[in-house]
Amino acid sequence: MYWLKRTFHELTNDELYQILKARTDIFVVEQACAYPELDNYDQHCVHYCLKTDEGKVIAYARVLPAGSKYAETSIGRVLVVEAYRGKGYGNKLMEYIIGALEEEKTKIIKIQAQLYLQAFYESFEFKQISSPYLEDGIWHIDMIWANDY
Repeated sequence: MYWLKRTFHELTNDELYQILKARTDIFVVEQACAYPELDNYDQHCVHYCLKTDEGKVIAYARVLPAGSKYAETSIGRVLVVEAYRGKGYGNKLMEYIIGALEEEKTKIIKIQAQLYLQAFYESFEFKQISSPYLEDGIWHIDMIWANDY
């Protein structure tokens, strides 16, 4: 397994296709949620993947820079492909991304978390900052991670 960290313009066609397919398979099909998956933020993100040695996406998330979607840096579209769930890859993904953002001296990370994953994100020291709300038929909360350097 290996990590891939690329800007939109550094992604190959095959990498981009795999990412978009995994996101659509999970967030649109599996969660039965019709929403605009392609939202014009991908071009401005850094994309993080954990891939098999054969190049198959196992886990993925994107990091939006501060000032794009939110005033703060944001992690979004966090996923683990179904066949690889329950093996700690979501934890590894979040540890890797938060570590990379800490190296960049990021002080605040904002996420829009699905409510059922609240405890998962709290394990990385994210704190709830909003009441639960429905977005695209799924309950969410906003959460913040802060680091004082």
